[in-house]
Amino acid sequence: MGRTVMAVLGGILALYVVFGLVLPALFGLFKFLFVLAFVAFLVVAAVTVAARLSR
Repeated sequence: MGRTVMAVLGGILALYVVFGLVLPALFGLFKFLFVLAFVAFLVVAAVTVAARLSR
């Protein structure tokens, strides 16, 4: 009986860790990478336009 209760509590704790800590961290990381990629795209586009206009 004690093992089963501990296994259920361990499963609940694992779900809490995955849904409460890991997923928000992953979404935050993806959001950061998306913003970084967007800024890099804008910089490359601006440099490209400036280079073509200077000719």
